[in-house]
Amino acid sequence: MTGKNLYNKVFDLHTVRELPSGQTQLLMGLHLIHEVTSPQAFAMLRERGLSVRFPDRTFATCDHIIPTQSQLRPFADTLAEQMIVELERNCQAHGIRYFSPENGEHGVVHVIGPEKGLTQPGMTICCGDSHTSTHGAFGSIAFGIGTSQVRDVLATQTLAMSRLKVRRVVVDGQLGPGVYAKDVALHIIGQLGVNGGVGYAYEYAGEVFDAMSMEERMTVCNMSIEGGARCGYVNPDQTTYAYLQGRPYTPAGEAWTRALRYWESVRSDDDAAYDDEVRFDAAEIKPTVTWGITPGQSVPVDGCIPPLESFGPDDRGVVREAYEYTGFQPGERLAGRPVDVAFIGSCTNGRFSDFEVVAKRLASGEYRVAEHVRALVVPGSHAVRERLVHAGYDEVFRRAGFEFREAGCSMCLAMNPDKLVGQQLCASSSNRNFKGRQGSPTGRTLLMSPLMVAAAAISGRVADAREVFSIA
Repeated sequence: MTGKNLYNKVFDLHTVRELPSGQTQLLMGLHLIHEVTSPQAFAMLRERGLSVRFPDRTFATCDHIIPTQSQLRPFADTLAEQMIVELERNCQAHGIRYFSPENGEHGVVHVIGPEKGLTQPGMTICCGDSHTSTHGAFGSIAFGIGTSQVRDVLATQTLAMSRLKVRRVVVDGQLGPGVYAKDVALHIIGQLGVNGGVGYAYEYAGEVFDAMSMEERMTVCNMSIEGGARCGYVNPDQTTYAYLQGRPYTPAGEAWTRALRYWESVRSDDDAAYDDEVRFDAAEIKPTVTWGITPGQSVPVDGCIPPLESFGPDDRGVVREAYEYTGFQPGERLAGRPVDVAFIGSCTNGRFSDFEVVAKRLASGEYRVAEHVRALVVPGSHAVRERLVHAGYDEVFRRAGFEFREAGCSMCLAMNPDKLVGQQLCASSSNRNFKGRQGSPTGRTLLMSPLMVAAAAISGRVADAREVFSIA
């Protein structure tokens, strides 16, 4: 008998019943909410006279709209203030645990879930945010949902879901110097396409993922949605358990022992079946930069923007649109292109290690942000910010000319004061380079790793971090 993969194990364990529609009613183990997609859902509950079914399985934070220069209340943006007031009111009314800025608990929803120990292996996790796939790094099935589904989970703790196919994505070998998890994610998306994962869950496997820290795994799983996959996960292992042990919501004592047995049981079997498998050689992955308007439009930092003819007929329309929007031309090199803004943060690369790798390089020499570049460092949570301050990295960033901000989503989605202006070109460690994504309808975004963002900030142009920081 063929073994089972983690996705199907967890799906089966959380199945409530099969629905007449052919979908499955699935129990949600953890529901994360924030101020953007929850107000309408709570309003729909009130209209129907419904309450939250299991408030102890729902946790809230404020992240998208929160300003990062000053978080004193009331916020200068009246709409942002209204949204956080509504979140506070709904949490209080329904007995939902709210991680508030006033108590220094808040952060980007996909950063605080893991750091609080809420995210655990073998769970089903959902949130009204597409990058919920981040939590799959712990061996959970995690996915973003729409506002009407947020309502459904609040009311029933379940969702109607269709079972996905599972693709095993294997990366073997050893990454070269200056190559990071973000480069791995962009390389996979670049090879498989932004629609390559539609209908799939991605299981990341191989020597590269085995060697990654939990924060690196979170970066890759975060980007799964950008490759079309509904979710992405890594099987739990000792790295996972070491990260979780001792966190506020992690089991302790005998409960920890029981949890370990369950977590081990949901790992994919050695003879598990998959619907597809793709393999990559780590040695072929270089520091990668997006040039267009989708995360799949990328090249190695030393590469050229590809010609239209190199794309399939179905992709050429969006490629032409990218040429027109960005102003980049086929055959042009990205390296050397001046940048206006540099942003390090987001749920993709806003964790302690993302900043630490940059701070250590900055501290190793007399590096300064180029005069014409605005450079922002925005921690993914208040706890991450406190760790950076304790390590003295806040002063390292400030001395180098970076603005060291309060925690929040900041310039990833720009639903707050941190926005691009006009046609500014931004080197960003975030996850999307869509048209207008960073707050300006004509602003342009180049996705890259945090160290590559720092290299662009220092050089004032797109640059190879290996050269800027003498990485051999």
